[in-house]
Amino acid sequence: MSISSSKLIILDRDGVINEDRDDYVKSIHEWVPLPGSLEAIALLNQAGYQIAVATNQSGLARGYFNINDLHAMHSKMDKLLQPLGGHIDSIFFCPHSDAHACDCRKPLPGMMKEIALRYKKNDSTTPLLGIPIVGDSLRDLQAGIALGASPHLVLTGKGRKTLENGDLPEGTQIHADLMAFANSLLQAEA
Repeated sequence: MSISSSKLIILDRDGVINEDRDDYVKSIHEWVPLPGSLEAIALLNQAGYQIAVATNQSGLARGYFNINDLHAMHSKMDKLLQPLGGHIDSIFFCPHSDAHACDCRKPLPGMMKEIALRYKKNDSTTPLLGIPIVGDSLRDLQAGIALGASPHLVLTGKGRKTLENGDLPEGTQIHADLMAFANSLLQAEA
């Protein structure tokens, strides 16, 4: 399905939608939504936005959890979104560790290319031009800007540390959390 580029948002998962853990989010019990994140997704959906999640999940390659555990976490996210009137349109994930040298692991743009193919079917060198990409780490933003996405850093998860480290891509907008991002985007639209 092709959509208008102005109605797609790409979100990282851990540290943006749910709590991040240094020892990886490995089960549905460890998958805990951040305050307001699911409500923010529902608000964006109700404003006509489609949400694509792009997440590195090297815990699969490391054997910390299996594909069924990952699907269970995503099912939990979907079930918690439903009563709020929200949903995730698609989830893209990289199951590899750095050692695999794949091009789908952020900060490389492979996952973003897949998202562009799914949503835009555009051969342009910047197929995600202007699409917001929201992350809590530099690698999240780098993966999107490689294809023209608009970088947005949230200060949840690793976001504060990322901000302190500096070197953010030019034009990066900073938001306290996913709800602050959603409110900012919708106010700018109004």
